[in-house]
Amino acid sequence: MKQKVALVLGSGGARGVAHIGVIEALEDNGFEISSISGSSMGAVIGGLYAAGKMQEYKEWVTHFDKIDVFKLLDFTLSLQGVVRGEKVFKEMRKLLGEFNIEDFSIPFTAVASNIRTQREVLFSEGNLMDALRASCAIPTVMTPVYHENEEIVDGGVLNPIPLNRVKRKEGDILIAVDVNAAIPFEKRVAVTAEEVQQDEKNKQFLDDFTNRIKKFFPSNSPKETNAIPKKLGYFDLMNRSIDLMQEKMTNLQMELIKPDMLVQISRNSCGTFEFYKSNELVELGKEAFEKSYNQYKNGLETTE
Repeated sequence: MKQKVALVLGSGGARGVAHIGVIEALEDNGFEISSISGSSMGAVIGGLYAAGKMQEYKEWVTHFDKIDVFKLLDFTLSLQGVVRGEKVFKEMRKLLGEFNIEDFSIPFTAVASNIRTQREVLFSEGNLMDALRASCAIPTVMTPVYHENEEIVDGGVLNPIPLNRVKRKEGDILIAVDVNAAIPFEKRVAVTAEEVQQDEKNKQFLDDFTNRIKKFFPSNSPKETNAIPKKLGYFDLMNRSIDLMQEKMTNLQMELIKPDMLVQISRNSCGTFEFYKSNELVELGKEAFEKSYNQYKNGLETTE
């Protein structure tokens, strides 16, 4: 009989694609997922797995280049976020279809945050895509979702790794995947001729794009910056602030509920919107699982 797993998938933007590799490696090693909870991209991958659509999503996202990613970002001048987030979910609905969470064969919970009441919002039933859109609404980046007359934002704001929201059954082992881990990351240096050519194409497109949006995000930095440290840009500052906040909250959650196995992905492995690195991230997830699983089999602590 296969060992059953209660799986918890953490938030982390594009790094969440590594959850796909973790799930594939987990199943390759004979485990059976019996329940899932997730925040933000953890909710996306977990929800699509529960719906039986993870492989279709993987096939789609692993073919992205930088241009594909930017074409899916529907920028807005809203004071609540710079991306509406509707375009990508419209494409996902078209590609993957519509599902109700209560129809899944395994329990699934997507976590979001009510910004006014400061309470978690749990989606264990209802339309899957609506739940995922709410769970991914990164504050100041993606505009909030209005649910039952309340403003709902990213699940990672209150519970970046929802260990307390997975419906674990007796005998299940608890596995958590943290894609915001403060651990070193060794960058891949080998590149192919095809990648170099694609990078040149991407650079030209992104330079044109940057020139078009500069008027919306003017810089107050002096042009000559050789004498002073480089200042963080808007997205870098926002990303680092959110990463730090989520790291502290994850550590607190781990003190309350200790998983049997913790799989860690470095927060330096990619940025929030770098979905064009999806192939690398899937492999990174597989490698991270194998490392944690070997430690688990050897009786080592992986949560310290």
